[in-house]
Amino acid sequence: MSTAQSGLSRTLGPWMLWGLGVGYVISGMYFGWNLGLAEGGTAGLAIATGAVILLYITFTFSYTELACAIPRAGGVFDYASRGLGRDLGFVAGVAQLIEFLFAPPAIAAAIGAYFHIFLPAVPVTTIAIGAYIVFTALNIYGVKAAASFELVVTVLAVFELLLFSGITLPHFSWKNVELNAFPNGWKGVWAAVPFAVWFFLGLEGVANVAEETVRPQRNVLLGFGSALGTLIVLCVLVFLSSIGVAGWEAIVYPSPGAASSDSPLPLALSKITGSEGWMYHLLITIGLMGLVASFHGIILAASRATLEFGRVRYLPAALGRVHPKRQTPVSALLVNMVIGIVALLSGRTGDIITISCFGALTLYVVSMVTVLVLRKKEPQLERPFRVPWYPVFPIVALVIGTVCLVAMITLNIKLSAIYFSLLCLSYIWFHFFVKKTIDAKQTDAI
Repeated sequence: MSTAQSGLSRTLGPWMLWGLGVGYVISGMYFGWNLGLAEGGTAGLAIATGAVILLYITFTFSYTELACAIPRAGGVFDYASRGLGRDLGFVAGVAQLIEFLFAPPAIAAAIGAYFHIFLPAVPVTTIAIGAYIVFTALNIYGVKAAASFELVVTVLAVFELLLFSGITLPHFSWKNVELNAFPNGWKGVWAAVPFAVWFFLGLEGVANVAEETVRPQRNVLLGFGSALGTLIVLCVLVFLSSIGVAGWEAIVYPSPGAASSDSPLPLALSKITGSEGWMYHLLITIGLMGLVASFHGIILAASRATLEFGRVRYLPAALGRVHPKRQTPVSALLVNMVIGIVALLSGRTGDIITISCFGALTLYVVSMVTVLVLRKKEPQLERPFRVPWYPVFPIVALVIGTVCLVAMITLNIKLSAIYFSLLCLSYIWFHFFVKKTIDAKQTDAI
């Protein structure tokens, strides 16, 4: 395949990478995380989140070593293929695809629900599908335009979270944080793990645009590091300012006995401003930018992961081609959009999020093993950035990631069976059909 067909242009700098990194993740600050409070209370979710923050700190710096040494669009697929062989590389790549393909439908559903408030005559699903079409089209237009848009909406989303914290913190009371703080004991900490992961899910997508980054050996580190620092600060601010207004139950249940809500920030804000004031509506409107940023950004990352599978013919070769004028993976974007819409139509948002988290945790575990193996296997590999305190960082990330994965499996037996069935079926197809075809072609060429 020629470079014109598969090559991506380098246009992204550190600010763009910061925007993408924060943008991929920031929707997790707006919805979903508060459901972990119903499982673990304030203390249970706080302990789980603290462990997950340590996971992401150690993982991010370890993953950056791989991204700088092997700046390819496939991310963990390329790293694991080089370090662990193409079989495990394929499995890691499928896990990455599952994460990136299943997260956007869940976020699209949230976008549809937000817009439905202002457009009650339009069904939520119709709005969500429209969002898929619009943001896929923007990604097709060009990566620089897509990344510039991502930067703008990410800045707006960060501003909204800071404004929210500025309004709620004067009403903060530590008594509210201590209220029924540990209702289910250590079992609640275990159950809160998936929701703590949701706070940061998707940050690793920065590595998938390394091939489109100017001076990736320098800028990927700057983008990853600054994004992680921003997200940790925002996580702590949102967590404390939301709960500190009226206790954790006030941002989980809209009223006593009601079903759990996916909108913790509006619930917290309504305790201060009411639900009719202009400030409330302004913040809710700006808050939509957080969902848009993550939705749009993960669509971008997913298309690069699909592109790499097409390049190596693990998927149809058409998915590995880049549009000669737009320099974007048009076929990969369109196919991913169709898959996302099908998942969206299932209406199982919670299950979709959980399966996406399974993919992410598998990625974290495999990539940390890859860091350790490549250090022994290829000590002379040029590494413009080396993870500090090696091998402590990758081992810590590996251990915490494995514990989180085990927690997810024990709490979601049925969904874990579906997830691992997807991995197994994909591998069987790869081993008995794709790999043999590729090997046969290579033999014929010789």
